Amino acid sequence: MIDLDDLRARPDAYEKAANQKKIAVSIPKFLALDAARRESQKRLDDMRAEKNAVSKRMPSLKGTEKETALTDMKKLSEEIKTKEEDLAKTEEVWREMYLQIPTIPHPRVPVGNDDKGNKEVKKWGDPAAALTVKNPKDHVTLGEALGILDIPRGVKLAGARSYFLKGDGARLQMAVMRFAVDALVKKGWTLFNPPLMANWDCLMGTGFFPGAEEQTYAVGPQAKRGEKIEPDDLYLIGTSEVSVCSYHKDEVLPLSALPTRYCGYSSCFRRESGTYGKDTKGLYRVHQFEKVEQVVLCEASEEKALKMFEEIRTNAEEVLQALKLPYRVLDICTGDMGRGKVYMQDIETWMPSRKAYGETHSCSYLGDFQARRLNIKYEDKDGKKKFVHTLNNTCIASPRILIPLFEIYQNEDGSITIPEVLRAYMGGQERIG
Repeated sequence: MIDLDDLRARPDAYEKAANQKKIAVSIPKFLALDAARRESQKRLDDMRAEKNAVSKRMPSLKGTEKETALTDMKKLSEEIKTKEEDLAKTEEVWREMYLQIPTIPHPRVPVGNDDKGNKEVKKWGDPAAALTVKNPKDHVTLGEALGILDIPRGVKLAGARSYFLKGDGARLQMAVMRFAVDALVKKGWTLFNPPLMANWDCLMGTGFFPGAEEQTYAVGPQAKRGEKIEPDDLYLIGTSEVSVCSYHKDEVLPLSALPTRYCGYSSCFRRESGTYGKDTKGLYRVHQFEKVEQVVLCEASEEKALKMFEEIRTNAEEVLQALKLPYRVLDICTGDMGRGKVYMQDIETWMPSRKAYGETHSCSYLGDFQARRLNIKYEDKDGKKKFVHTLNNTCIASPRILIPLFEIYQNEDGSITIPEVLRAYMGGQERIG
C-alpha cells in the first residue's frame, strides 16, 4: 500500500512504476475514482449533517412545519441510504485498485521486462574448481542411491513435487537449518518459530494478496483460493515473512526497538501454480520446504534501510561462504521484482546438474509498503508517529540448498562429504554413504 498523498502529488512516477513492473493498473483511472469517492463522501457527510441539524430542531417544531420537516427527513434518510450503498460499491472497487498500485523502484534497479533483465553484480567462488569428480551425478541419483531421498513415495502420498528426506538426508537438512539459525542468533537476531497459518489480513498486509492467491494453500471447510474466507479459515504461509512481519500489526513501536532483527524458522508451502512442466525433476521446485527468513523493521530512512539490506544479504552470503558453495548476486529488474519491492537482489548458487546458477536466496526492501497495510508505526525522537520500513531476506532454504550440497560435495564412490561447518550438528560425521 502506498502513500495516497504522494500518489496524488506524483501520479506520473507511479504510472511509470506500474508500467515498468508490469502491473495492470491505471493510475489516471484510479485518481478519477479517488476524486469521485471523496466527492461522494463529502456529499454524504453534508447530508448527514443536514439530517442531524433537522433532528435537533424537531422538538421545537409544531403543526405543518413539523409535518413538512418529518417528510423531508424521511426523504433525506432514503437518499442517505442510497448514497451509502453507492459509496460502499465505489470503495470496494477503489480498494481493489489501491492494493494493486506498486511502489516506485529505487534508481539503482535495472529496467527490464523479466528475469532476462536482471544484472549480475557479484560472484564468489569458482564453479569449475568446486566439483572434483570426473563423472558427476545429479542430486536425485545421489540421494536415491544413498537412500536419503525418496521422491516416488513422496509423489505417491502427496502428488507431484513431493518428496521424503530420510536418514542422513533429513539430518543434513536439519544441520543446515540449525547452522544458519545459530549464525544469526550469535549476531543478536531473535529467533521466531511462528504460526504456519495466517489470516487474509496478514497475507494482504505483507503484499502477497492480491497477486499470489493461486500460489497459496487455503485451509478450512469453505476455503477457496483467492477469496477472503471466514475468520476460522486460514492460509498456509509461503514464507515466515508473513507471520513475523505481521507480529507487530496495529502497533506503535518505540524508536529504541528499531531496527528489529528477527529470524523466522518455519516450514513453508507453495502451490507452484503456473509452473507445469518446469523444474519437474528433483528438489528445485517443491510444494513444501524449510526456510530461515530474516525480517527487519527499521526507521523510515532509505539510507538506514539500505544499510540493513547490506547486512541481511551479507548474513546469507556468509552462510554460503562457510559452506564453500559458489554463488552470484543479481540486481533484480523492474519487471521481475514484484509490486511492493523498492529494491531487490537474488543470490543464485551454482548447481552442477543444471550447469548453471539457481536461485536460492532473495533479499528485498519494501519501504513503508507493508507497514501501511499492517499499520505498523514507530514514534520518532520528536514524538511523531511514522510508518516503519521493512526488509526481508532468505538466510537459507531447503531442500533447494541440498542440490548444490549433494552435487558439489559428491565423491567418486557416490558418497557425499559433509561440509566441515555442519559436522558438529551431525555428531562429527564426515560422510554420507
